Amino acid sequence: MQEYEKSESLYIVLISIHGLIRGHDLELGRDADTGGQTKYVVELAKALAKQPNVEQVDLVTRRIVDVEVGGDYAESVEALAENAQIVRIDAGPEGYIRKEELWDHLDSFADNLLSWLHGQPRWPNVLHSHYADAGYVGVRLSHLTGLPLIHTGHSLGRDKCRRLLARGLTMEEIEQRYHISRRINAEEETLSNADLIITSTGNEIEDQYELYDCYTPEKMAVIPPGTDLDQFHPPAASNASSAFAASLKNFLSQPDMPMILALSRPDERKNIVTLLEAYGESPRLQAKANLVIVAGNRDDIREMDDGAQGVLTELLLVTDCYDLYGRVALPKHHKADDVADIYRLAAASKGVFINPALTEPFGLTLLEAAASGLPLVATENGGPVDIIGNCQNGVLVDPLDKSAIAEALLSILDNDEYWRTLSANGLANVVRHYSWEAHAQAYLQKVPPLLQHFERLPKTPLVATTGRLRSQAIFTALDNTLLGDDEGLAQFVSLIRKKRKKCLFGIATGRRLDSVLAIFKKHRIPVPDILITSLGTEVYFTPQLIADIAWSYHIDHLWTPQVLRRVLGTLPGLTPQPKREQSRFKISYYYDSELAPPMEEILTLLRQKELSVNPTLSFGQFLDIVPARASKGQALRYVARQWDIPLERILATGGSGGDSDMVAGNTLGVVVANRHREELSNLSDMEQVYFAEHSNAWGILEAIEHYDFFHL
Repeated sequence: MQEYEKSESLYIVLISIHGLIRGHDLELGRDADTGGQTKYVVELAKALAKQPNVEQVDLVTRRIVDVEVGGDYAESVEALAENAQIVRIDAGPEGYIRKEELWDHLDSFADNLLSWLHGQPRWPNVLHSHYADAGYVGVRLSHLTGLPLIHTGHSLGRDKCRRLLARGLTMEEIEQRYHISRRINAEEETLSNADLIITSTGNEIEDQYELYDCYTPEKMAVIPPGTDLDQFHPPAASNASSAFAASLKNFLSQPDMPMILALSRPDERKNIVTLLEAYGESPRLQAKANLVIVAGNRDDIREMDDGAQGVLTELLLVTDCYDLYGRVALPKHHKADDVADIYRLAAASKGVFINPALTEPFGLTLLEAAASGLPLVATENGGPVDIIGNCQNGVLVDPLDKSAIAEALLSILDNDEYWRTLSANGLANVVRHYSWEAHAQAYLQKVPPLLQHFERLPKTPLVATTGRLRSQAIFTALDNTLLGDDEGLAQFVSLIRKKRKKCLFGIATGRRLDSVLAIFKKHRIPVPDILITSLGTEVYFTPQLIADIAWSYHIDHLWTPQVLRRVLGTLPGLTPQPKREQSRFKISYYYDSELAPPMEEILTLLRQKELSVNPTLSFGQFLDIVPARASKGQALRYVARQWDIPLERILATGGSGGDSDMVAGNTLGVVVANRHREELSNLSDMEQVYFAEHSNAWGILEAIEHYDFFHL
């Protein structure tokens, strides 16, 4: 095992998968996936890279080859600083897709990123995932490598779901549009397994993370992000007019009036339609200031995605309804370099910046506006509570109360002295509380304790000395997969004997070693090269049946079987299986669906008790609990690395829930036909998972032909 040396310079890998990420001209507001998080991770990477004890920072995202978004996002590597870079990993289709469409491709992203890491000169010291999709990937990489995991949620699914329900959407509509259950499950798993959760505000911990089963405030740290004070600063005494200022004259009858500025994506959650209605219903506000809404860039609203199209269309309709022509500006274009000038233009007009979002996880735009000298009006839900609390430079409002929004804006616009006080407070306190230098220093103080007692799997494990010429492998589950049809099994065994010199043969099963050996003898199955037994908790090499001690040591991390038995022992419908089915790292129960709680409730209980485990229900009646780092899929990837066989050349076959992560990802996945394969139905949309028409060994033979496996 590799241990962290205190003198070792840090190598940090940040993972942020969705959206459009590059080191220059960030397309903020282009769509719902390219917002504050994009800027956050780029600035974080650069800030960390400047610190003297940081050797390297890699910001990992998805590679996108799509003429519609430009060529920058197709570059595999892009330099950010002398020791920081953006790394783009292939996963799923080449084109740009919404984050909600990424879920089926995250296992492949994890496999490809792990392969990339193996090619680097050294392991990272720490992984840091951003948002739920990266958390899903980060958990898998942490389990496979032993690296500590830091996570930042940015926004959370349970909070989003709660607010969407409050707006009248049904759970069916939310699920269909946002795949919210997959997101929340990924967040629960990430919170359960991450070693540190970094939040931007205390409000985020108290009001959002407390909604989760695995709510552990003691492993959460508030480290506010910073803002670029060189880019965002107050207007000079003689502020030069900009092209953006000139464009406003096309909208505004009196462009020199104070400006109420809103700058966000055209996303329903940003609540800018409510802001416009509040302005339209307040003649006093219209007489006092213009309203300028900068909502991304557009050429033709009709060609935008449904969400943005709906918001922008509604803005035009509301403008027309209240006859706000000449008082409201909704410019079509602005450049990334224009943003700082837009803030300064609003500040020079003695205007106000407003963020009326339904909820705002943090609010980087609030910092930028404050650094530019603008007083703030902001939602009382989320990060603005801390920002305005620290900076004393604005007013918090209920984002659904239109009269409150109007009154808050007027309270600032009607009082010049109050405006000057809020502006001065913001300028002074944003420097004191929100700089990237301070963020990076606070961040790095949190890292050493994570590394003190953390042991990583060797980057290059001991490689087997036999079978080195074999360039392919077949791994299969036993029960209801390989077994079940004697004639099909005989055909499969005959094929394996013929291909043994070229193809590694492995078994991955929930059974114990003694039970597996008895089955081999009974059915005359040749002893495999690799045996993964007890649901991925044990790895054996034949012919001597040598146990892999390093793997056992690796999965023992945070394993507390006595506590687990005590927690589950009182539940109805769970009966311990015989001792012959139990092992050191596997606790097994018979599951009676008529009496036992649903699996969702059992998962909730395990999370609430902060148990680091991987529970699996197989064949609808066998509940197995193993350590979080153990599974058939994780053990298979460990073995594949030892034999240096690419996952793309491994046929992995299964037929029940315990086979899920073995079949998913970059392996050539196969689900044979049997009455339990609905447990794997969530894999049916994955391109690299083949659902065979035949059952048992016949299904495996069918898949070998489907993939033309022996001619790859």
